[in-house]
Amino acid sequence: MTTPRRAARAGRAAQYTALAAYLVFLAFPFLWLVSTAFKPARELGSLHPTWIPKEPTLSNFRQAFAEQPLLQAAFNSLIAALCAAVIAVLLATPTAFVLARKRGRLSTAATGWVVVSQAFPFVLVIIPLFLVLKNLHLVNSVPGLILVYVVWSLPFALWMLVGYVRAVPPELEEAAAMDGAGRLRTLVSVIAPLLAPGITATALFAFITAWNEFFFALVLLKTPEQQTLPVVLTHFLGAEGAADLGPLAAAAFLATLPSLVVFSVIQKRIAGGMLAGAVKS
Repeated sequence: MTTPRRAARAGRAAQYTALAAYLVFLAFPFLWLVSTAFKPARELGSLHPTWIPKEPTLSNFRQAFAEQPLLQAAFNSLIAALCAAVIAVLLATPTAFVLARKRGRLSTAATGWVVVSQAFPFVLVIIPLFLVLKNLHLVNSVPGLILVYVVWSLPFALWMLVGYVRAVPPELEEAAAMDGAGRLRTLVSVIAPLLAPGITATALFAFITAWNEFFFALVLLKTPEQQTLPVVLTHFLGAEGAADLGPLAAAAFLATLPSLVVFSVIQKRIAGGMLAGAVKS
């Protein structure tokens, strides 16, 4: 019995070690970004960089706001990300319910559509997408960008929610039907509350994807008043690729905060189970 226990402990220790190494790997770029954002110019050019700034300063943040319209860009990104997340969830939830319960050729075709759509690189669709938006008079506009984000995130949102719907016992729908509830009432009153973790995770995915997206925003948005935050960050690069490192780090640090805040607020909702008390008595 001693040997299996030692093997189990060794395996668990190896798992925790691997997890800790992975967390360090993920945290290193962010910690270095924070450190760079608060360093003065002379420390940024030092041949012996340090983790903790010797003379922390906010001058990089002041310079970043003075040089670029960060507030307007952040507002544009926020509107695009929130609208894309909400619309994608509203469209994906009833569609996922139908696909999960009505298995057949439609469900198979939808699954194939999800796989194929995620395999396409952005550059292959940007020209026809630009022409479509031009005909709709949505080029260089935040609503046009929202439409693109919804279409791009919808397949993966469907794929996520279908799995959550299939995890809900069909007996709950049968009980609701016996009480006289229709399909729509069942979806809204019975299924949707149980899908709260899945809906939250899907909305988080759509929000972060839209907030961090760069390529579509770069091609479709031209005027500074319409550009999103990732596009504005490129303005800190000089004509020859030289970066204004301090203000760039400060602006990039501010750009990462919304994603971190949103995730920290709703992470318990994602992990928490919502099936407790769902069985009809």
